[in-house]
This record gives sequence, C-alpha cells and structure tokens, in this order.
Amino acid sequence: MLALGLALIVNQKLLRGRGALRTTFFFPSVTSSIAVSTVFLFLFQGSGAVNSMLSWIGIKGPNWFADPRGVISLILGGLGIVDPERPTGILADHSTMGLSWFEWLSGPSVAMCTLILLAVWTTSGTFMLIFLAALQNIPRELEESAAMEGVNRRQMLWHVTLPALRPVLFLVLTLGLISTWQVFDQVYVMGQGAPGNTTLTPAFLSYSVDFDNADFGQGSAIAFILLALILVLTAFQRWALRERGARTGRNR
Repeated sequence: MLALGLALIVNQKLLRGRGALRTTFFFPSVTSSIAVSTVFLFLFQGSGAVNSMLSWIGIKGPNWFADPRGVISLILGGLGIVDPERPTGILADHSTMGLSWFEWLSGPSVAMCTLILLAVWTTSGTFMLIFLAALQNIPRELEESAAMEGVNRRQMLWHVTLPALRPVLFLVLTLGLISTWQVFDQVYVMGQGAPGNTTLTPAFLSYSVDFDNADFGQGSAIAFILLALILVLTAFQRWALRERGARTGRNR
C-alpha cells in the first residue's frame, strides 16, 4: 500500500520535483541492508533520535529493539481492557505449545514491529518503481473516458486504476511475500532473534540450526517447509487476484 501510494504521488503530472522525489523514495532500496540496519539501531535505541522526538510531545518511548511485549497487549493495556503484566481469564488459563492464549494473541513484539518498519521502508522504493511503470502504461484514453463520465478520484482509483494494475499487483505481492519470509540480514544484525526469539524469522532459524547447532537435517527441513509455505501462499494470491469475468455458457 505504501509503494502504491508513493507511485500515485510521483506520477502526478503537475507535481514539481518528481525526479528528486523518486530518487529519495528509491534510495533506501539500493542502500546496503547492513548499513540501514545499523542506522536503525542508533535511531531506535533507548536514547536515540526517535525517543528524543517522542519526548518533545510527552511520550516516553521504549527501548525498541529490546522490548518483547506484544503491541496488541500494550494497546489493550493502555485502554484499560486487560493488564499486560497480569492477564487473567480464559486467555491466561489455557495454553498451546507452551504459550498461553494471551501470549499467542498479544501480537508482534515492539522489536518485531520495528523490524517490520525497516523492511517496509527498504523495499517500498523498488515496488514504487514497478507500480510507477505500470501506471504510466495505463492507456490515457481509458482515464479520459472515465473522467468524461464524471467519476471522482476515488472511483477512478477503485474502478479504473486498480483493475488495470491487477497483474502488477500480483507481481508485487508475490515478490513482497517471498522477501518477507526470507528476511535474514536485519535479524542477524539486530539481535539474532532477541529479545526472547520474538524477532526470529524462518530464514534465520534455518541458518541458526544449520551453522550454530550443526543440525543440517533439521535446517534443511525448515528450508523446505519455508519453500512449501511460499508456494501455497503464492497460489492463494494467484487465486485471489484472478480475473472474475462473466461465465459464458457452452455452445450447443
């Protein structure tokens, strides 16, 4: 969604400095992931620039990459619905695979959300260029005829632009899905699964089992399961984004 929004912005004909904006948005994608991860470590540490800016508006930021608390549990705790430190009720009394239901439903940790922010920021530029190329390939006559019918911008986006971007949308979602499951560099630099394995990814888990524990069989099994998950989810995306034209009856 971020990449599509950026592409729509820089595709405006009357926008000044479009070339500079495109370069700015694309720059994180061509920067070394190790370098970007190191910069994020300095920005999001306890006394980093992000917490300093939050303190200007009276918010005490956490130590982002060292906070294992789930964001959903923190939001519910802030609203006074539950106590994240001492959860009670059915969610706390039942467990699955060694974790309580409350822990399963507490959402990604603060550290994982910071890692997600980094991954989105570094990949949105590449996907923006793909969307931008597709937007510029939409026939101008199609947009002009829709404008003559009196459609507004929201209707133009929903009924004209997005249907024309369906193949490219499938491509971007597939590439994003594969890159999401294969996140490794950032996890390796930012704590190798810490805190409490809340930032552990399948790719890093396979590497850790292979080379840290010397269990190459289990590491290979994790890699094959990861491949199967990617294939299944890609097939589901292809089915969800398929063309839904009207069916015609058989000729007699």
